[in-house]
Amino acid sequence: MSSRNPENSHRGKAEDITEAYYRGLMHSVGYRRKDLDKPQIAIVNSWTEVNPGHEPLRKLAERVKEGVWAAGGCPGEFNVPAPCDGIAQGAGMHYILPQRDLIAASIEAMVQAHGFEGVVMLGSCDKILPGMLMAAVRLNLPTLFLTAGAMMPCRLDNGRTVVTPDLKEAIGTRRKGEISQETFLDWQEKFCASSGTCSMMGTANTMGCFLEATGLAPFGSATMQAHDAGKVRQARDVGERIVELVQHGGSFLDYFSKENLENGIRYISASGASTNAILHLLACSSLMGLDMDLAEFDRVQSSVPVVAKFKPSAPFTISDYHQAGGVPALLAAIREYLHLDITLPMGGRLGDILAKGEVATAADIIHPAANPLEKNGCYAILRGNLAPLGAVAKKTGIEPSMLVHRGPAVVFSSEEDVRRFLLERTVEKGSVLVVRHEGPKGGPGMRELSIPAAMLVGMGLHTSVAMVTDGRFSGATRGPCVGHVTPEAWEGGPIAYVRDGDLIDINIPEGRIELLVSEEEMQRRLAEGLVRPDHPAPGLLAAYRKTVGGAEAGAVWL
Repeated sequence: MSSRNPENSHRGKAEDITEAYYRGLMHSVGYRRKDLDKPQIAIVNSWTEVNPGHEPLRKLAERVKEGVWAAGGCPGEFNVPAPCDGIAQGAGMHYILPQRDLIAASIEAMVQAHGFEGVVMLGSCDKILPGMLMAAVRLNLPTLFLTAGAMMPCRLDNGRTVVTPDLKEAIGTRRKGEISQETFLDWQEKFCASSGTCSMMGTANTMGCFLEATGLAPFGSATMQAHDAGKVRQARDVGERIVELVQHGGSFLDYFSKENLENGIRYISASGASTNAILHLLACSSLMGLDMDLAEFDRVQSSVPVVAKFKPSAPFTISDYHQAGGVPALLAAIREYLHLDITLPMGGRLGDILAKGEVATAADIIHPAANPLEKNGCYAILRGNLAPLGAVAKKTGIEPSMLVHRGPAVVFSSEEDVRRFLLERTVEKGSVLVVRHEGPKGGPGMRELSIPAAMLVGMGLHTSVAMVTDGRFSGATRGPCVGHVTPEAWEGGPIAYVRDGDLIDINIPEGRIELLVSEEEMQRRLAEGLVRPDHPAPGLLAAYRKTVGGAEAGAVWL
């Protein structure tokens, strides 16, 4: 293999006899002598039949390999885990964020061990794409990505179009008795209408579209429906292009530069994307050696207007977005805020691509920058005595009446506690549900509280009740939800000392979150010491709790 000894590569040098063992083992699985003299391309596949966003990748990988062979390369496929956040809700969610770093580490280890020269990452969902992106940064080899594409939306008999977040919100609707159990079970079967990524701007499509915006994946690849024939053409294009990148030389960080990262951040902010992207992109920037903290992230994201919103914060699906022109159309709408003199790894200069006529926008879905939905980005980075190191909210998913809210705390020490409360008790309007010890260490695993948040919406409480946590929320979350509160409770952050009835002041426009307790009272509580709940950390979770970093820096573990 060429990268094991660069002097004996596909560039025509004589074969190194010390590679006989490697070459003999590769011959045993069908590779010919001349195959091993070609650029060796890793096809990193996260196919699984228990994650709808990844089910199409088995066949798509074959098409990528066809492209690699056609361009004169030699592909070799291996697999990595691909958990589904939706399926893992509850207890399984402890293992989701840790797998981001496990995926990154396993890819790094496999690619380095076998000496591949270029990489194609096949993935779709919430932690898989970020893990792959982290691996690409570490490996610094030519790398491209391809996602499976979007799930087909479901159209109900009444003409209403629904996707996965609508099903989560239906849990609250059923809880209120507004729909029958028969209707609820019917919706349960119908709403996820095909394989592919959930047709909303959740974390999966946030990260997939980020890859498009930075040229790491073909335009249209995330927003196109999974079973569109165009996916086959994209796969072959990616296979051919990765061989070209390897042959031309260079590294991943040559094209995934600070400027390109900033373009991607501005893109996700302008599209009303998932707050989880903040966690993942801070992790990547740390691996890139960039000096980017929450304040710098906020500076970049707030510099751009929000020109589009999608389900669950708006009625439009990802398929609607695709028909409106998708990622290139949105980039064209915000082109004056972007670094345009960037050559994209999929080919072409960004400024030239956006100058083409075919990226004209549909103004009802993608607004012009002069008439935005929000002027200063979709995220709010909050600070105050409750979150000295910062907290995160998606302001474009919050009703205007709840952008400023003050209410009494109702405190919980786990997601299970707040779920039971929502199912069994009456939630007083105006209250602030505080869910702590769900941070990276405390959970452990920084679980997303998307089910409780969706239940609030389904119960009609998102216009009167806020939720604050040191855990995360989903891209499918809407409503007055503040996550990533740091320092987390497990580490003795102020959120650990909140008590029932304490007033909490949330001011999204001013970027503040305050616990309205006197300094004297807080000092008394601190003197009483930190009380941690019994949150077990078996197996790998013990190692995770011991060494994972804080959410303010991306919760990097490995």
